[in-house]
Amino acid sequence: EVQLVESGGGLVQAGGSLRLSCAASGFTFDDYAIGWFRQAPGKEREGVSCISSSDGITYYTDSVKGRFTISSDNAKKLVYLQMNSLKPEETAVYYCAADNQITFRTLGPEATMSLGMDYWGKGTLVTVSS
Repeated sequence: EVQLVESGGGLVQAGGSLRLSCAASGFTFDDYAIGWFRQAPGKEREGVSCISSSDGITYYTDSVKGRFTISSDNAKKLVYLQMNSLKPEETAVYYCAADNQITFRTLGPEATMSLGMDYWGKGTLVTVSS
């Protein structure tokens, strides 16, 4: 069974840091790009970051560049999102999702995130207090 399980969410003060983890199983990890999304209360789901570890390519939405870092441990089938200098408006449920590398390699990471992912986790809540 395909599973993506997020962890690491919690309560943090503005300016603080959290590291989210996404544990993948049930599919060929190296054949997929893994993305992080977030959905804040009353807002649409937003693509935050994406990684193709086999290709050595990462992507970040403009609002998190310089503050967030995505990385992967392919042997452990884990993807991380290190989030620094968090802002209250970044309070959201954060999801990880997987998409086949074909889309990533042909259309790029932004298109991959916007067109839809193959598999989704259930999310982890990040609350940033002011």
